[in-house]
Amino acid sequence: MQNAAFLPVAFEVIQLAGALLVLLVAVIAGKGTKVWAPIAGISFLASAGAGILQWREVSEGAGGFFFSTPQLVIMRSPMVVMDGLSAFAAIVLGLVGFVALLGSWDLVAGLGKRSAEFVALSLLAFAGLHMMTVTPNLVVIFIGLETASISFYVLAGFIRGSRKSDESALKYFLLGSLASAMFLYGVALTFAATGSLTIYGANSIRDFFSLTVITEPGILLVGLALMLVGLFFKVSAAPFHQWAPDVYQGAPSAAVGLMAAGVKIAGFAALARIFVGGFVAHIDTWAPIIAVIAAISMVVGTTMALVQKDLKRLLAYSGVAHSGYLLGAMVGGIEGVPAMWFYVSTYAFMIVGAFTIVSVVRGPTSNEAPIEAFKGLARRSPEMGWLLAIIMFGMSGMPFFAGFVGKGYAFVVAGDAGYLWLVVVGTLTTVIGLAFYLRVVSVIFSAAEDEEEIEPSMSARFAVVISVAVTVIFGIVPWPLLDVVREALPL
Repeated sequence: MQNAAFLPVAFEVIQLAGALLVLLVAVIAGKGTKVWAPIAGISFLASAGAGILQWREVSEGAGGFFFSTPQLVIMRSPMVVMDGLSAFAAIVLGLVGFVALLGSWDLVAGLGKRSAEFVALSLLAFAGLHMMTVTPNLVVIFIGLETASISFYVLAGFIRGSRKSDESALKYFLLGSLASAMFLYGVALTFAATGSLTIYGANSIRDFFSLTVITEPGILLVGLALMLVGLFFKVSAAPFHQWAPDVYQGAPSAAVGLMAAGVKIAGFAALARIFVGGFVAHIDTWAPIIAVIAAISMVVGTTMALVQKDLKRLLAYSGVAHSGYLLGAMVGGIEGVPAMWFYVSTYAFMIVGAFTIVSVVRGPTSNEAPIEAFKGLARRSPEMGWLLAIIMFGMSGMPFFAGFVGKGYAFVVAGDAGYLWLVVVGTLTTVIGLAFYLRVVSVIFSAAEDEEEIEPSMSARFAVVISVAVTVIFGIVPWPLLDVVREALPL
């Protein structure tokens, strides 16, 4: 036990313990949400706290007590690695999960006996998401991916008796299973080409490239392509985005923010871990592919969002475009990881806030959210109306909001990497995208025939306020977060 370390997997341990405790309290003790609700919130916050301890240890080498993490374990474990990337992922996933759970609490409170299952699945999903970021082993990344995916398949169809919810869950399951199979096949081909499943350490993929010259890289290239496709699906990058609009619309509004934000964070962290960490020697091979997919995502997401009449579908296609901007940062290799982190962490809060407001206006179990239903929202609920407008400004990339800083940072990285054409595409789609974001804002402040007041719950209000605070604060004063993300790098 001399080199035993629990801190690198503290996030997973806390989430699993929280899920188990919620189920035990709900089933054995027969207690309601008032008893086990704090357990769920504390689990997410404690997980974020574990991430802060990880960050402190990685940056300062401080340790001790139960969570002591010897440098030997950090650097050489073939299954778990603790570095800036995994530590920052723990912090962001914990905080975003907490805010998303607050935003979905109206749904949880109305589920009765099934509410504990919803929360337990949410905790398990985020445990799987962080597992994708903390391991250098490709098979363990796949296990984390599937742990999260299976949980989200269930959450997407959690509302019984809803045909659209069932349809969205089935589509998500079928297409998600195909993407997972492609990722796993890519892992198998990568193992066949390199003889290793581990990114770092002795006999790893990185060592293989440093010691071996590959003259016929066909199997390796196919393996890389299949892994990319699997992860592109998870982050809803075009043309692998077809599931997103239907799932976003059909799933319960209160659950979509949880799914959309978590998958984006973990998906891009896994891309950084695998390709920037393990295959940086072949960046000239995979970066052009990512650049092309980024451009397609920007164009498809923006043009399709222009014609949407449902806000949930609009946000889905907006997410496709945002995946394109995030992939634009990834073409910069190690220099692009900080830009990715700034963008995805702030965007995650924006998408959680947006779907929380959709849940408030249309109901937590709603499937459809016509844009016209938000007409006059600034009068029916001034607080929600103004906050949704701010989130739309943030997503559009307007100055003084976090989206502007995130896009600007991504464009600078892409330009420095030699992809000026991608910067041009990103700039044009950003300008065009203003049309559909401002259309939503104009509907919010227009007069409505039915101006019945909307009163959000305290939990929903709190979730949206936190989301907007992140959007505004890091748009005006981005330097504290920028300084942090510059250290959130893979080994």
